[in-house]
Amino acid sequence: MTFKLLSKAALALATMGLCLSAASAAYKSEYKLSVVPGASSGWGQTATFFADCVRQKSNGRINIKPYFGAQLMAGKQTSELLLVRRGAIDFALASTINWSPQIKELNLTALPFFVANNPDRYKAIDAIEAGKSGKMLEKAIEKTGVKFLGWSENGFRELTTSKGPIEKPEDMKGMKLRVCGTPIFIDIFSSLGANPQAINWSEAVTGFQQGIVDGQENPTNGINVPTKVWQWHKYSTDWHYMIDPLFFTANMKVWKEFSPEDQKLILSCATEAEKYGKALSRLSNDNGQAYEYLKSINKLPAITNPKEELKKNGMTVTEYTPEMIKRFYEATAGVRADWTQKIGPNVVKAAEEDMQAAK
Repeated sequence: MTFKLLSKAALALATMGLCLSAASAAYKSEYKLSVVPGASSGWGQTATFFADCVRQKSNGRINIKPYFGAQLMAGKQTSELLLVRRGAIDFALASTINWSPQIKELNLTALPFFVANNPDRYKAIDAIEAGKSGKMLEKAIEKTGVKFLGWSENGFRELTTSKGPIEKPEDMKGMKLRVCGTPIFIDIFSSLGANPQAINWSEAVTGFQQGIVDGQENPTNGINVPTKVWQWHKYSTDWHYMIDPLFFTANMKVWKEFSPEDQKLILSCATEAEKYGKALSRLSNDNGQAYEYLKSINKLPAITNPKEELKKNGMTVTEYTPEMIKRFYEATAGVRADWTQKIGPNVVKAAEEDMQAAK
């Protein structure tokens, strides 16, 4: 009797092992994860955190490898969605900015001073992502044929310049500023009297060095500090004019090949990576929660106060009051009105309601 029971148990274990082996064998040896900036950026670190989490939780069965510097799309950031949809890219930690030319709803968070014109800008963006408007954005993403996995964050985009300080819209008149190539950026900076330049980063750096481009806009923690922006600019304008949410996606065919258990595992890692990415973005900009969280998981970066790092390297940081933000909010009213129609008034209204409920 005992021998028969042991034999049955051994057979069951062997069968289970064969099933697990078969499932693992169906998976690719490597899944490519697209990342636009370099590995040292907050964006890049978040991608690495996600990939490491999946590898560890799956005991090495699922190997996701981040490819930095937009190398999977030959530097053309706006082609990322198409490549994920086609399966040339398995996963992407994407920006709403880069996918907004194809998905108009993703311009929502680029509406100028739409989120910053709230008492707590972080509570406002969290409310959007967790609320009705966030579900609308997720649905719009998935309509393209890719799987939405979760949010993360590159941060509020601040302005750095070789001329300054910038305290009111009139201070920007005639400035040549490098911006993202998506249309809403051109409209925002044109409305403020600046001369927006939609050029790639390497060309922008040459322009900074030669003094023919006056500035650029990017998140302080995730981009401006890692790139040592003080090499070219002496002024930082903390105006929080828009936020750059990131989101994890997967090719739909690749996603469906994972077992339900492994899908749950990947989603759990996306949730953990969201916390980590947002903490990196908000470090020294919030009420201290980001610092405590990163400390609790033993992931505090070498620079824990990015804004002070700018000052330490000779930059003048102008921090906007609500009254200063209001002036820019009023100056960009026409852009918000125009782009509300392009994005969809129902989406914008839902976001306003989400933010209001969070106050």
